[in-house]
Amino acid sequence: MSLIVQKFGGSSVADAEGIKRVAQRVVETQSAGHRVVVVVSAMGDSTDELLDLAAQVSPTSDAREMDMLLSAGERISMALLAMAIHGIGASAQSFTGSQAGMITDAIHGKARIIDVSPHRILTAIEKGDVAIVAGFQGMSRESNDITTLGRGGSDTTAVALAAALDADVCEIYTDVDGVYTADPRVVPSAQKIDTISSEEMLEMAASGAKILHLRCVEYARRFGVPLHVRSSFSHNEGTWVLPSPDDQIKIQEGEPLEQPIISGVAHDRSEAKVTVVGVPDIPGKAAEIFGIVAGANTNIDMIVQNASTLGSGRTDISFTLPIVDGAEALAALAEAQDRVGFETVEYNEKIGKLSLIGAGMRSNPGVSYRFFRALSDAGVNIDMISTSEIRISVVTGADLLDDAVRAVHAAFELDGDATATVYAGTGR
Repeated sequence: MSLIVQKFGGSSVADAEGIKRVAQRVVETQSAGHRVVVVVSAMGDSTDELLDLAAQVSPTSDAREMDMLLSAGERISMALLAMAIHGIGASAQSFTGSQAGMITDAIHGKARIIDVSPHRILTAIEKGDVAIVAGFQGMSRESNDITTLGRGGSDTTAVALAAALDADVCEIYTDVDGVYTADPRVVPSAQKIDTISSEEMLEMAASGAKILHLRCVEYARRFGVPLHVRSSFSHNEGTWVLPSPDDQIKIQEGEPLEQPIISGVAHDRSEAKVTVVGVPDIPGKAAEIFGIVAGANTNIDMIVQNASTLGSGRTDISFTLPIVDGAEALAALAEAQDRVGFETVEYNEKIGKLSLIGAGMRSNPGVSYRFFRALSDAGVNIDMISTSEIRISVVTGADLLDDAVRAVHAAFELDGDATATVYAGTGR
């Protein structure tokens, strides 16, 4: 019997009808002869509602207690899904992250998985039960506290379990039919991608594509877990994310021998730009600044250093980071201002990142020109630029982002004839 891990996002379990539909899907999979482990997110927007409730109770919340609060959303989903499966005559057991053996470090709010011991999950599926696991959460062996993995962490839970259980596939169910060449909410003519490499999917996830969480793709690639992105609202085939070239589906007669130059266009509104103005232009100052930011447990994305507007002997260092980490990073920089010797810090949340991704651009000249020409023709000004072998990213004003996405998508002839279907609307 094959073993399948299925993950259902918040849009799939948003209400009672959605939970019953997911239960039917799970039981159908088990009835087809598979052992099934299910990972669920919190219902709909319940995580946001819990965050709002916490803000009403206290303007500053203890990180440990916030994890205790937020982990409740997934526990509600897992119990309700188990009840729904029982209601249609099948058997299921639900487990919290800690009961499922998800062991993490002790960093609240964005813990990382350090071990998976799924003994209780194995016992359940060997009995013939569906094992249902609350996503997004685990337990620190160091503190014995409940931890959460950060937004999108249910994807990572699913892939970590799939790797630990040696599952045949990890199916990620969402509210669209697979991975598209752009967000179909912004570009309705975006086309579904049938197969994509984990390398390209990593770049798309890092660039803001909501369909898969970055850490989940990293985990799947590291442990060789095939991902199958599908819609819980249809039975369409979806998109396969393949962890290595050896897993690529064999080319059929009549298909092109080389993959398309461009796989897709991704965008992100969740980052802010920080500029540290007037940094002394001497060795070691950049290291000091990024050490301070790292000490605030903040991830940095794009970095640009320029001659300072304050004159010679000074430099300005700009970087982007998640908006949710902005306040903590700014506080850490302000505390170290006198020691580092910079003049001031500028902060801007009204930015957007646009990325063009495709492994084919390695061997095709002219991609950069075509990309920047499309932005120019659309009247989009560029603030920052970053590149890799298979990606070009720019930062621009948030108000121009949607137009920029559509312009670049059209410039690389990625538009399809049909309109993509968005079943629910959250992107997960």
